[in-house]
Amino acid sequence: MRTILVTGGAGFIGANFVRQCVAGGLTVINLDALTYAGHLASLRDVEGPGRHVFVHGSICDVPLVESLLGAHRPEAVVHFAAESHVDRSIEGPAAFMETNVHGTFLLLEATRRYWETLTPENRRAFRFLHVSTDEVYGSLGEAGYFTEDSPYRPNSPYAASKAASDHLVRAYGQTYGLPAVTTHCSNNYGPYQFPEKLIPHMISRARRGLPLPVYGDGRHVRDWLFVGDHCAALAAALDHGRPGATYNIGGNCEVANLDLVLTLCALLEELAPEAAGCAGRITFVADRPGHDRRYAIDASRIRDELGWQPQETLASGLRRTVAWYLDHAAWCAEVSGDTYHLQRRGLLEGDEV
Repeated sequence: MRTILVTGGAGFIGANFVRQCVAGGLTVINLDALTYAGHLASLRDVEGPGRHVFVHGSICDVPLVESLLGAHRPEAVVHFAAESHVDRSIEGPAAFMETNVHGTFLLLEATRRYWETLTPENRRAFRFLHVSTDEVYGSLGEAGYFTEDSPYRPNSPYAASKAASDHLVRAYGQTYGLPAVTTHCSNNYGPYQFPEKLIPHMISRARRGLPLPVYGDGRHVRDWLFVGDHCAALAAALDHGRPGATYNIGGNCEVANLDLVLTLCALLEELAPEAAGCAGRITFVADRPGHDRRYAIDASRIRDELGWQPQETLASGLRRTVAWYLDHAAWCAEVSGDTYHLQRRGLLEGDEV
């Protein structure tokens, strides 16, 4: 039975990945600091002894990380742990540099020292999977797609911190031979996403009869990726990705923010009578500083090399997502108690993973 160490496994994408791994028979050591977006409520049905071992702690705690590596002897490290909210990075970038840059460095150092203790065969089989974002590439024009060879042009402190962590991971592969794989994903959506993000935020406000705020003119375009499809891509990259390779992961679902909110409104009016008329409550608010205009992913490398492609269309994925949130009001209420979230409930956030 394979054992992997997952960092940030109580966050949105991390929790979905942990759930997938446990269901697939892996043993997961889950290290998470439980900051505002990490919640054990997302993992409650995989709690307890067995294949999921939760550890409350930070990737910056080197003795803790080293003890976990030494005690559990994982065959891979999957690195989700990151500060990931663009608005927060604008208001307070220091935490992003500490976790995303310095934390990734410390994790790489601890992993490298552990990896060097393995037998040659186990060193070759080992993987460090670094989960990153398409935001490192900056903003696209009206045409074209991000490829793995696109230049890095981050436009927010969050994106810059993730770009720095990408470069550290690459350097550890080039300098020390650590078998690392990096992935860049487009905007994720689906179950267990923190309620201040665009889709769950709009669902919540629509059901309460509140205005639905949209940044700027609403024409910022994103490529939307259902989280279950993303986790399947990560599993493929972990199992079969080439050491040193980067894989872009996209959903082939480009849509402007305003059109996405209109689609959500149509679904909600069908599935939740209390949301009736929500499209008429869309309002436009001042745009965010440095707001990238368009992201779109060319995912042909992971499709051609690893045989992955998304299974959900935007229509099917959004329907599944809306239905999940309508059925999980208790989860939403439990994780929405963050003071910052309550203070900023009037803002829309949907640009980062």
